[in-house]
Amino acid sequence: MASMKAVLVKQPGGIEQLYLGETERPAPGPNELLVKINYFALNRMDSLQRQGRYPLPPQAGPIMGVEMSGEVVETGAQTSKYKVGDQVFGLMYGGAYAQYATIDESSALPLGSLSPEIAASLLECWYTAYQAGEDILIHAAAGGVGTAAIQLAKMAGARRIFVTASRPEKLKYCQKLGATHLINYREQSFKDVVLEETGGRGVDVVCDFLLASYFNDNVASLALDGRMSLQATMGGVVAEKATLGPILFKRLTIVGTTLRSRSLEYQRELAHVFCKEVLPRITAGEVQWHISKIFDWEDIQGAHTLLEDASFTGKIVVKVTDNA
Repeated sequence: MASMKAVLVKQPGGIEQLYLGETERPAPGPNELLVKINYFALNRMDSLQRQGRYPLPPQAGPIMGVEMSGEVVETGAQTSKYKVGDQVFGLMYGGAYAQYATIDESSALPLGSLSPEIAASLLECWYTAYQAGEDILIHAAAGGVGTAAIQLAKMAGARRIFVTASRPEKLKYCQKLGATHLINYREQSFKDVVLEETGGRGVDVVCDFLLASYFNDNVASLALDGRMSLQATMGGVVAEKATLGPILFKRLTIVGTTLRSRSLEYQRELAHVFCKEVLPRITAGEVQWHISKIFDWEDIQGAHTLLEDASFTGKIVVKVTDNA
C-alpha cells in the first residue's frame, strides 16, 4: 500500500509527542473520496485526543483532525457528485492531519469561491453551533464555535445575545459579530449580569463548553422552559454541590452533544442545511470569519501550543506544505 506523511503521536501526552512521520495512505470506500489535503484546522478536541483523553467514535482512526480542504484525487465506485481534480472541503470523523484523507461524498462540499484556508476552518464550528439557538448566553464566545453561535443567533433574530470571554479585546470582537451584552468573566458574574439585564427572567438558551465549573450558574441563568446545550467539558466533568431542584421547577431541558459522535446521516443533513442557509452568506461576505494564525505543518507543535493558549480568537489553520 502507498504511504504518506501525517502528524502522528508517539504516545499520549504533551505537545512534544507530536511529530511528522510516515503511515499508510488510505483508500476510498465505495461512497468516499480520497482528498489530497491542502489545509486542516485545529479544534480543542485535538488537544484532548493527543493526551488520550477524548473518547473516539468507532469511525475515527488514530490520525487527528476533523476538517480540511483539498483536491479530489480518487473517487469511490459508487460516487457521482465529484470528479478527480475538484476542490472540496468537509468534515470527517478523523484523519485530516495528513497528506491524504477519505471523506464521505455527501459530507464533502464544493470549494467554490471560498479560500481554501477559510473553508478548512468552517464546518466543525458552524455545525456545532447550529445545534444550539432567542435570548441566548454563549460561553467561550471568542473561539471558533462561539463566534459561529453569535452569528447564527443573530441570523435567527435573537433579541439579546450575552457572551462571556476573558479579555476586553475578545469581547469587542464578539460585539462586532453581533453580541449585545458583553461579560468579562474574570471581573463579573455572568449569572448576575444575565438576571439583572433580563429583569430576573433569565435567558432561553445557554450554549456552554465548560460543563462542571459553570453548571450551577448556568441553571440559575436560565428562564422557565430554558434549554442548556452542553458541547464540551473544558471546566471538568464533576459538578461539585450541583443544585438540581431548579431543573425541575423551571422545567429545564439539558442536552449534551458532541458533533463527532453523531451519525453520518445526521452530518449529511447538517451539510445540506449549511449549504442552503449559511454558506451563501459566507460567500457573500455577510458573515465574518477570523483565522488567528496559519502554521506550516512542520510547526505542528507550535500550532498546538497556541491551541492551548486562551489568548487567541477564531480558528487556527495548518498548511500541508508537502502538498503545496
